[in-house]
Amino acid sequence: MIQWFPGHMAKARRILQENAPLVDVVLEIVDARCPLASRNPDLMALVAHKPQVLILNKADLADPAATRLWVERLNEPGRPAVALDAVRGTGAREVLAAIRRAFAPVLRAWTAKGRKPRPARVMAVGIPNVGKSSAINRLVGARRAPVGDKPGVTRGKQWIRIGKDVELLDMPGILVPKFEDQRDGLLLAATGAIKDEVFDQREVANHLLHLIWESLGAAVAERYGLTRLDPEPVANLEAIGRFRGLLRAGEQVDLDAAAQLVLREFREGRLGRVTLQPPDPPPGGE
Repeated sequence: MIQWFPGHMAKARRILQENAPLVDVVLEIVDARCPLASRNPDLMALVAHKPQVLILNKADLADPAATRLWVERLNEPGRPAVALDAVRGTGAREVLAAIRRAFAPVLRAWTAKGRKPRPARVMAVGIPNVGKSSAINRLVGARRAPVGDKPGVTRGKQWIRIGKDVELLDMPGILVPKFEDQRDGLLLAATGAIKDEVFDQREVANHLLHLIWESLGAAVAERYGLTRLDPEPVANLEAIGRFRGLLRAGEQVDLDAAAQLVLREFREGRLGRVTLQPPDPPPGGE
């Protein structure tokens, strides 16, 4: 069973709750490869009364067709969904435009009281390692938020200015205290939202291989020397480790190293673009 909710996340949840009254708009940032698994319903319940913008980040690592469908499915009145490639910046303008549209009614009400216009106050929230800091840096246009490839890089809150009309409050990543569906835990472990030290990397790597085989089988076969997936998990990692030379003394395959290799190369996009949580087909097969 995969669970990881360290003490700093409980503290971050309290910080979010305390600061929610200060902001006008909430940016919820999720991983485009698993948009539902990477959401935190408990977290969003704390800011349900606020205008929201949903960002499907890491769109550069997800299947483009699946991302387009997810944007359509998740787009709602009062909470637009936008795909973002924080590496190239694709979608950044759309995100900022969505923020300004969400803030417009608040600004009108503010100025109607005779007050001077002020910047939109925005809070960025999400689970660990969905690329929140990278997304913020792309919106800012400079490296302001700390960026790392491990969950839990942002530990405290910080305000960041975006242009003249947006002030953004960056919050630490917060997971749900308990996964109701362990399949969500496996997806988040595969994408790096959960620290590698707290789950069985062999199990997750093998689960990942089966998830991506249909879409990326040719790339996986070429990279790891597999012609098919064996029903026995150890056999797959054994074959990968031997093909890539991950051997210990006595020509024994280092299964942990093989699992780590698969997870690392998937997270880096070396196996290709894939969505682990594909959207359901449209009603009526349209």
